[in-house]
Amino acid sequence: MLLLGCWLIVGSCTKELDQTNPNSVTAENFWSTAGDAEKGVNSIYAMYYKKGGYARWIYFLYDLRSDEGTSESPWLELQNWQKFILINYNFEISWTTWQDHYRGISRCNQVLENVPDIVMDEPLKQRYLAEAKFMRALWYYNLTTLYGNIPLTLQVENAESRPATASQAEVWAQIEADLRDAANVLPETYGNADLGRPTKGAANAMQGKALMQQRKWSEAAAALQWLTEGAGRSNYQLVTDFSDNFKHTTEFNSESVFEINFNDANIGPFPDEEDSPAQNLGNTRSQFFGPGGGLPGFGDGEMRRWVPREFLEDQTVDGQRDPRLAATCLYDSTDERGGDFTMAYGQVWNQVFAPDNSRRNRVFYRKYQNDYYRNFENFFSPINHRLIRYADVLLMYAECLNQMGRTADAYQYVDQVRQRAGLPTLTAAKPGMTQGQFQEQIEHERVTELTGESWRWSDLARWGYFDDLNKVAELRPHDPDFNNFDNLKYKFLPIPKDEVDRNPNVRQNPGY
Repeated sequence: MLLLGCWLIVGSCTKELDQTNPNSVTAENFWSTAGDAEKGVNSIYAMYYKKGGYARWIYFLYDLRSDEGTSESPWLELQNWQKFILINYNFEISWTTWQDHYRGISRCNQVLENVPDIVMDEPLKQRYLAEAKFMRALWYYNLTTLYGNIPLTLQVENAESRPATASQAEVWAQIEADLRDAANVLPETYGNADLGRPTKGAANAMQGKALMQQRKWSEAAAALQWLTEGAGRSNYQLVTDFSDNFKHTTEFNSESVFEINFNDANIGPFPDEEDSPAQNLGNTRSQFFGPGGGLPGFGDGEMRRWVPREFLEDQTVDGQRDPRLAATCLYDSTDERGGDFTMAYGQVWNQVFAPDNSRRNRVFYRKYQNDYYRNFENFFSPINHRLIRYADVLLMYAECLNQMGRTADAYQYVDQVRQRAGLPTLTAAKPGMTQGQFQEQIEHERVTELTGESWRWSDLARWGYFDDLNKVAELRPHDPDFNNFDNLKYKFLPIPKDEVDRNPNVRQNPGY
């Protein structure tokens, strides 16, 4: 009887397990309330903290592959990817970036498909939808910039979905549409509880970037004009101290147009990179870009020596060195008196690197490193990534005006950026430049203002350096890695092999 009793209990339990649990959360019953809408939108932001979002690999693909950076990592495959030696198309930095960006897009699509049917406060609903469109546009901006022609998915997919490759023109058109919609709805500012959500200014600035990459100069200028001359002008101002843009103590300042939140609230022995209450909310870039070799960090990413020399082309109005140099570059002359005076993480540069002359002359990124307040790095950097700053907007607007033949009108916007650094204005120093001369000046100004902020690759692409091998040759004196850029296929990364194998509708990029 005991055995029979056990069988009856098991049979009863098995029958019960076949029934639907009314308390379980499924896709069918989740999207019901305003709270569900908020959670759905917030899940998109969670993708920023993934290695393939904005927590790690994006900086390798943008900063280090450009001529401003390189890698001498002991991880040879990581080093080779920055040097255009691409053998394993499933290598982690590319595959994870691809995967996490499409995961972010999937979450955007779920919000855009399900939230419209929720009965809730209508203005808040529209704002949530606009946030999702902004973030979908951001994910697609990165994907089409890095990979070229890619699958364009605008609906919720399932395991059987096999989206086809879309042209860059189609992807850019969708990015433009999403950002126009977002700009029409998003507020100009938020209260403290919602800082980090995109604003109208962020949508206009991002739209300007997308249009500039297509060389649609007048349309880009129209989007950027809202921030520089239009109704949004009062929301933005350059901060006095340039370095305040890269510290955790001065986040969301007047220069911030859009920034990605990071913090060390979930610091622990091992970073949790999955969706959970313990998920790492810090940026791991600083650990990988830290110099290593006796100083904190792995030393996997570093800067080319030509970059600090670029800063030395100008002096301030009182004959001093450009102060942005010390905020941008960590090297033997961060203190202009030399390596015996340069301090890094509480140590004297020459005392750390003197025994190894090969390292002594190397340059590392200082932006987004934590040495301004502590002597160590880890996987939990609390410094927000300022994706778009007002200084960037001013330089973009000047570039557009110049390309439109309005060179004289463009001067004032570059002047604002230079004056913050204490440099003489272009109006005083270089009046009457031709359109071509002014473009060369813009290229210089974007190096000294924006190095290490992940826009150099986009800049080089927009300026045509990857479309002509003669232009590629101009980069080689800066960066010997471009000796391997002997085929224009390297303008884009290879589509991950697993994606090509899984989806017969995806075409591999030419040359791979």
